[in-house]
Amino acid sequence: MSATESASTCPIHEFNHYAELPFGEKLARYDDLRDEAPVIRNEFANGHYIVTRYEEILKAYQNAKVFSNTAVTVFNPNPTFRWIPQMLDGSEHKQWRKQLNPLFSPKNVEGLEDKVRERAVSLIKSIATRGKCDFMKDFALQYPSFIFLELMGMPFEDLDKFLHWEDEILHVSGDAEETARRRGVATLELTEYFRKLIDERRTAPKDDLISKAIEFEIDGAPATQEDLESFCILMFMAGLDTVTATLGTTFLHLSTHQEDRQAIVDDPELIPSAIEEMLRAFAIVIPSRKVLEDTEIAGCPIKAGEMVCLPLNLATRDESVYEDAKEVHLDRSPNNHIAFGAGPHRCLGSHLARRELRIALEEWHRYIPNYRLAPESHPTESGGQLGPNGNIILEWDI
Repeated sequence: MSATESASTCPIHEFNHYAELPFGEKLARYDDLRDEAPVIRNEFANGHYIVTRYEEILKAYQNAKVFSNTAVTVFNPNPTFRWIPQMLDGSEHKQWRKQLNPLFSPKNVEGLEDKVRERAVSLIKSIATRGKCDFMKDFALQYPSFIFLELMGMPFEDLDKFLHWEDEILHVSGDAEETARRRGVATLELTEYFRKLIDERRTAPKDDLISKAIEFEIDGAPATQEDLESFCILMFMAGLDTVTATLGTTFLHLSTHQEDRQAIVDDPELIPSAIEEMLRAFAIVIPSRKVLEDTEIAGCPIKAGEMVCLPLNLATRDESVYEDAKEVHLDRSPNNHIAFGAGPHRCLGSHLARRELRIALEEWHRYIPNYRLAPESHPTESGGQLGPNGNIILEWDI
């Protein structure tokens, strides 16, 4: 059965989820797709399927034998690269995760608390006296980036380089061919940077993530240079962009919903629950998987070799699972969302991300409790995940 014949059993769209749109329009579009059918055929980017509901999305994440991580973007079902360990399956993936998991465990992450808080306070204090800021540029981009550089043992003066590469790889918009070209150029530049850094660490190890990864063994042999470079690239993308995007969606919501902002100011103990609700309501990551064998999802047959998109927001905003799912309730309980994914590839850095988010909300509302979205703000979003690109102008009285 061809993709066209398979698509006859589900609605067909051409949805460019990389296009630049006003913030919130993509989320609304995804909500519409969920309401329409459990599986959608999307003719954009070589054609792929979008799974739209919690049950089917969760099952796909948990079935790595059929839904493979060897390809993770609908633009490229046959990549010549692999991000380590995200694009691994089976035994090799398990070996990487077994050695990485202790480094990102709750106990190990707890040891970073003071450094993370120090960085947050320093940035927020420098902003507080201004009465206005470009939130994404002045805080949401810089704060997690400094934490990433600290973990990787990299110089802070290289921050601007990394922010440029991050934007080119994850947020460039336009037609598919131009997007792929720019992403490729940035990836090559980033790979060369990490190649030199790994060579330096082999000669002079430090107490950082790169030096520890050099000591990893896979199938009884040291991790290869190529795999170490790919590992660094994945840490770069995951460590910088996801927390930045979640901070953007969180503060955009709080600055436009004053009752929620005030609730956090009045009761800081609400912050952990509020973070979980923001993660659920605005789950940002839109992963894809490659189908390894003929299968069927909600009655829609899908051939081996096809790409399947599994947007996390479609699962976490499913009304059949979460009451009033499209609304934000800071005290929602229970809130067993899958914003960090599910199955063997569940987010490695979830404990660190939660800590970064918690500290950011605690310290921001300690120093800048009464802020609002400035009238000149017109946030947009583009690229392969949800989350504002910028133009979140916050203002407050001083």
